[in-house]
Amino acid sequence: MTASPELVYVVPTSRVIETGRGWRGVRPARPCELELLASVGSYRPRPEMEIDQTFKQVIPYLVLRDGPRYFLMRRTRAGGDARLHERWSIGVGGHLNAGDGGLEGGLRREWREEIDAAFEPEFRLIGLLNDDESDVGRVHVGVVYEAETGGRSVAVREVDKLSGRMSERDEVAAVVDRMETWSALVFEFLDGAAQP
Repeated sequence: MTASPELVYVVPTSRVIETGRGWRGVRPARPCELELLASVGSYRPRPEMEIDQTFKQVIPYLVLRDGPRYFLMRRTRAGGDARLHERWSIGVGGHLNAGDGGLEGGLRREWREEIDAAFEPEFRLIGLLNDDESDVGRVHVGVVYEAETGGRSVAVREVDKLSGRMSERDEVAAVVDRMETWSALVFEFLDGAAQP
C-alpha cells in the first residue's frame, strides 16, 4: 500500500500574481493580500503542485536576527535535495499543511522542527516574496517574517543536514552569491532597508 502524497496549501497564481506584472524579490504585503491568501487557497497533492504553474504553494519564511546579525545556515550533502547541497541560507520555512491552522501556525511548526531554542519569538511580517525566474520559484510564493532572538541561544536541530550560527552582516554578504535564491533576495531587501 502506497502512502498518500503530502497535501500542501496552494493559491491560484492568477489571484496573487497579476499576469505580466509579477515581481522578483520581496515587497511589503498589504493586509488585503494576506486575507486573499487565506481565503482563496486549497490543499492539493504536493507532487502535482511542484509542476503546476497555475498554482503557488504558500511558504512561511522566517529570518532570524539578533540585532544586526543574521542566523546564517549552510546545508550539507546529507539533505535530500541535491540542488541545495552546500548552499547558504538565512531563511527557515516550509509548506503549509492542513493541521497547521494557517500561516502563523505553519511558521510555529517550522520553528519547532528546524530551530533548537528554549523560547518562541514574536514573528513580525516583512512582506511577500516571489521569483518566477526558476522552475521552483514559479510554483511558490513566500510570506516573509522576521524574528529577534534578543541574545538568546538558538541552534539548528538537524545538525546532520545543516550548520548554523549568528553572523555579522559582512559575513552574510560574503556568501550571498552561494545562497539559495530566496535567501539572497530576502537579504538584499533587508540589507537595503537597513542602509541609510
